[in-house]
Amino acid sequence: MMREWITEYTEAYPLVTNIVIFVLIIVFLLMIRRLILNRLYRRFKGSDNWYVTRKMAKWLNNLILVLAFVYIFGSNLSGFSTAIGLAGAGVTYALREVIVSFAGWFAIMFGDFFNTGDRVLLGGTKGDVVDIGMLRTTLMEMGEWVNGDQYTGRIVRVANSYIFTSPVYNYTADFKFLWDEIHVPLHFDSDIKLAKGIVLAIAEDTIGNYNKQAEEEWGNMKRRYRIENASLKPQAFISFDDNFITLSLRYIVDTRERRGVRDRMFTAILDQFKEVEDRIELASETFEIVHHEKGK
Repeated sequence: MMREWITEYTEAYPLVTNIVIFVLIIVFLLMIRRLILNRLYRRFKGSDNWYVTRKMAKWLNNLILVLAFVYIFGSNLSGFSTAIGLAGAGVTYALREVIVSFAGWFAIMFGDFFNTGDRVLLGGTKGDVVDIGMLRTTLMEMGEWVNGDQYTGRIVRVANSYIFTSPVYNYTADFKFLWDEIHVPLHFDSDIKLAKGIVLAIAEDTIGNYNKQAEEEWGNMKRRYRIENASLKPQAFISFDDNFITLSLRYIVDTRERRGVRDRMFTAILDQFKEVEDRIELASETFEIVHHEKGK
């Protein structure tokens, strides 16, 4: 009796039956995906492979759902082919941003723009890439009201279409180091040669361990791009104006350690300049106020 009732109901209401079957498939796939991910989590937790595994499971689940939808409702969709063709232009215009964002996702995945974990400036927002979706890239924001390259705590989702309309700055793609500079104002009576020697020695002590790795990565950059040789060792330069002499120290630093390195360098510079304060004096901008009396 039950089998006959099901057969009669299926023949009488084929569309409703197909919807029920599709819903059951969705529930079944979600249960299977969760079960598999729970088992794999114990193996991949704490590693980058867990993120990739979750994304692959989600994409595979969606692909199976699309194929199941086409298989189940394929016969019912044939009648809408004419309407779909007429509405195609309107849908394309209405979803142009979605289409371009999807194209942007495809370009990101296969165009070597950036990967998860990279530090980028995308669409005017700087941060670390924590997720790459089909329509939006998710960044852990840094900067804004926080000085230095440190997180603000906000999650920002940027449309993938931005890669076609604005520059994409990647801080860690092929060369994870940056050139940074600090500027020290000195009095005109200071021993400039001694000051240069001190800041260069401090730079070597602070970031000298970067040199070997930086040289290897720069060599890889030269093989991939047409770029010139660049000095990876600390350099000191002098300039001056009406107020003081500016000693500029240029050095390479790991992208993720820039603020900490600056702090250590400034602390060491202050300590060592204090030891030779009779020969080196820090300067500041000064103003001379002249008072003119009437009748004189």
